[in-house]
Amino acid sequence: MTVRAVIFDWGGTLTPWHSIDLGELWLSVCARHYPAEEAAAIATAVRAAEVELWQEGTQSHQSATLERVFEKAGVAASADFLASYFNAWDPHTLTDPDVPPLLRELRRRDIKVGVLSNTMWPRRAHEQIFARDQVFELIDGAVYTSEINWVKPHPEAFRAAMAAIGETDPAACVFVGDRPYDDIHGAKSAGMRAVLITNSDVPAFDGAEPDATITRLAELPAYLDRWS
Repeated sequence: MTVRAVIFDWGGTLTPWHSIDLGELWLSVCARHYPAEEAAAIATAVRAAEVELWQEGTQSHQSATLERVFEKAGVAASADFLASYFNAWDPHTLTDPDVPPLLRELRRRDIKVGVLSNTMWPRRAHEQIFARDQVFELIDGAVYTSEINWVKPHPEAFRAAMAAIGETDPAACVFVGDRPYDDIHGAKSAGMRAVLITNSDVPAFDGAEPDATITRLAELPAYLDRWS
């Protein structure tokens, strides 16, 4: 079937993958807003809550939010605190240089562009990143799991992403992601083609069989040509 839509994972796919010490990131944020003797304990509590909720999501496929992280950690996050948190992420959220020309090429081909991200962040945080990097207008629809009940690989997350771009047939969709379990296994289970962008730091999953494997996003159009 002709490809009518391509849906992308965000972190590690539309943004280049690199390792981040999340404990240190939380500590750097807390140190700006709390006395030194409190900052380390608060950062540890918040990071522990974050890890716990991600682990719960891996087991139950149910989503979580930053608000739940702060509630579990017993932290009241002010607007200034949140601003510092997202500012700390700025160097780690830069959109891959391959993305703008790729999305323009998909638009030229009348292929819809979607995003499906397992995230605790609110929509506005992601949209600000896409606007900053001048790709927001090239995205037809996006689903952030902080707004729905499920995370990838649950099929309802993929159905929500299809609905966001007005597509009803998973066979007409290609999903591109860097996680064999969440992205490739999940998309294939939902009836989509799946493309793996390789990342050595992401755990393998024996049950994931991508339809294609790429090392950079610029390689994707060649596979779309074959499938169309």
